[in-house]
Amino acid sequence: QVHLVESEGGLVQAGGSLRLSCAASGRTFSNYVMGWFRQAAGKERDFVAAISWSGGSTYYADSVKGRFTISRDNAPNTVYLQMNSLKPEDTSVYYCAAKRGDHRITTSYNYWGQGTQVTVSS
Repeated sequence: QVHLVESEGGLVQAGGSLRLSCAASGRTFSNYVMGWFRQAAGKERDFVAAISWSGGSTYYADSVKGRFTISRDNAPNTVYLQMNSLKPEDTSVYYCAAKRGDHRITTSYNYWGQGTQVTVSS
């Protein structure tokens, strides 16, 4: 079992930046691919970014490429999502997730955080 807890999101103006973090506990964090997803009101949950177990490789949705950066620190078991040049359409509940396997495959995540709200005002 992997327990994931996201940091508090927040309200930011368009063009601003925000960094989310997700602390993991339970099984060996470094064995897991970590991902970030988001779900806007009334929409399905979408993939945002993922990072390999080693941190050496990342993968992004086209909508955030060049603006968001995912990173991880295997001690102390934390994954980050740095969000720059935020747009109103980035407003969503953001979730971190964990799985074993290929970080380039955006499905089959086994463990999820509770989600954190990010609101971008225009």
